[in-house]
Amino acid sequence: MEGQSLEAELERARGLDVSELADAIETIGFECTRCGACCTAHGEDEHTATVFPDEVRELQQATAESPEFEREYDWRDVARPMPYGLREGPDGEPEGETLEWALQTDPCGDCTFYTEDDSGTGACTVHDSRPLVCATYPFSVDLAGTSQPMGEAVDREGPVRAHECEGLGRDINREDAEELARTLKERAVRELEEAIAVRDSYEPAGADVDGVVVHDSEGAKRPDGTPL
Repeated sequence: MEGQSLEAELERARGLDVSELADAIETIGFECTRCGACCTAHGEDEHTATVFPDEVRELQQATAESPEFEREYDWRDVARPMPYGLREGPDGEPEGETLEWALQTDPCGDCTFYTEDDSGTGACTVHDSRPLVCATYPFSVDLAGTSQPMGEAVDREGPVRAHECEGLGRDINREDAEELARTLKERAVRELEEAIAVRDSYEPAGADVDGVVVHDSEGAKRPDGTPL
């Protein structure tokens, strides 16, 4: 039943009307204020944003091509195992199995690609290559198998959910709303495709495998992105 549900939701995602999504986004309203709240830690909770395997590689390429970075980032610089489902091992290091990857964080728990200028205005150092979940914040689509960033929705219009953000309720022009809607649909489709691929390729790592194992759409991997 779960498998049938994911496939059904994927078909729903593929059938989403971009114009209707844009209408909903316009009704809710949004303008990014560059406050950085969606890129930074909150209390003891580290910034946790899902990133797909191909997005990790795209971000690696972005660091290789941008003068912002002194070197090309490796997999661990970009992504870390999603912390949910992991436990602390006898040596104090995490162990266990988890699904998918999260963007890497700095010692403060903020996204590793987040920066601020002298006035405190936030910016993304890989903005043009940022993952879909970042490009569509604070919105998500009300479909099973898709993610809800930063908790429950605080507003909704049709299939579109809006999550906590100080930029909500601000005017957005039609062109920007449609671009955001197209990206939101793309994200919904990708999340469900990833969920189905993870489900279909998942095999427990086994008790003889030490450390952390990450299951993504390409199979089981070590924290450095290499296949198990």
